[in-house]
Amino acid sequence: MKRFLLHLLKVFIGFIAVLYLLDYAFTAGYVNSKPRNKIALAYTGKPQDYDVIFLGSSRANNHFVPQLFIDKGYSAYNFGMSGSRLEESALLLELLLAKGTKIKNLVVEVDLNINSNGFSEGTRAYFYPYLKESVQIRDYYKNIEDFDQLYYLPFYRYLKYDAKIGSRELFFTIAERPSKSLQRHGFYPLKGKGKNMKYDLSKYSPKRNTAYEKIKKICRENNIRLIAVTTPMCENVKNAAYFEDVVKLYPEVHNFEAVVTSDDYFSSCGHMNERGATVFTQFLLDKFFQ
Repeated sequence: MKRFLLHLLKVFIGFIAVLYLLDYAFTAGYVNSKPRNKIALAYTGKPQDYDVIFLGSSRANNHFVPQLFIDKGYSAYNFGMSGSRLEESALLLELLLAKGTKIKNLVVEVDLNINSNGFSEGTRAYFYPYLKESVQIRDYYKNIEDFDQLYYLPFYRYLKYDAKIGSRELFFTIAERPSKSLQRHGFYPLKGKGKNMKYDLSKYSPKRNTAYEKIKKICRENNIRLIAVTTPMCENVKNAAYFEDVVKLYPEVHNFEAVVTSDDYFSSCGHMNERGATVFTQFLLDKFFQ
C-alpha cells in the first residue's frame, strides 16, 4: 500500500509539473510571438506615437477608418474590438500607455455600450495569456470571481478559454498566421447593404459607466484629448431617444447617431458598411481635426 501511495504521489507531482510546463510554454509563446489581436498588439507591440486612436465595440471597429486620417498626415489606429465592452477598452488603453505609447487624441464610441456596466468574457480572455506578466492586467482583474483559479492554478486559464487562447490560437500565433483584426490599421470593414433593417432600443437606458469614467480619468492624467461620440444607426430604430439620454447623462458625448441614415450605408441596422464608415469618419475628420 505504501508503495502504491508513493506511486500515486509521483504521478500527481508529475501531472502538476506538466501543467506548469504547459502554462510556461503557452505564455512564452504568446509573449514572444508577433501579435495576432489588438490586445496582444497593445501589450507586446512596440511603443508608438499616435495622433489619434479609436476605442469601442464593433461599432468602433467597423465605423472608424484610420486610413482617412493617415492620408491627411496623422498617425492613427483603430483599437475597437467587436464584442467588447468599455471595461476592456479601458484596460487596453492602460496597456498602451504602460508600454510607452503616446496618444494625442482618443475617439471613443459611447452609446449602446453604456446600457450596463457589463464586461465581455470572450474579449477578456485575450488578456489572460499576460495575466502573470502584466501588473496592469493582474491589478485590473484581481477582484473578479475566479481570479485565484486563473492566476494560481497552472494552465487553468488556457483550458477554460481553449476556444480563445488554447492550442489552436497558440499555433496560429507562433506560425504568424495573418489576422484580419490587425489589417487596415485595425479597421474591419463590412460589405453589402442590409435588408429589412430595424433595431429596438425600447429596453435600453444609459447608465453611469465605471469604465468610461476610468477612460476619462486616464485621459485627464495623460493630457489626451478625449472625443466621446455616439455612432450612426439605420433609420428604423425604435426609441432613438436613447442617444439623447446618453448626452443627458454625459453632456460631453457628441451625438452623431443621425449623421448617416440612408440604408445604403448600412450592413445591418447597428453597423455601417464600408461606404457608411467612410462617410462618417470623414465627418469626424472635418469636424475635429481641421
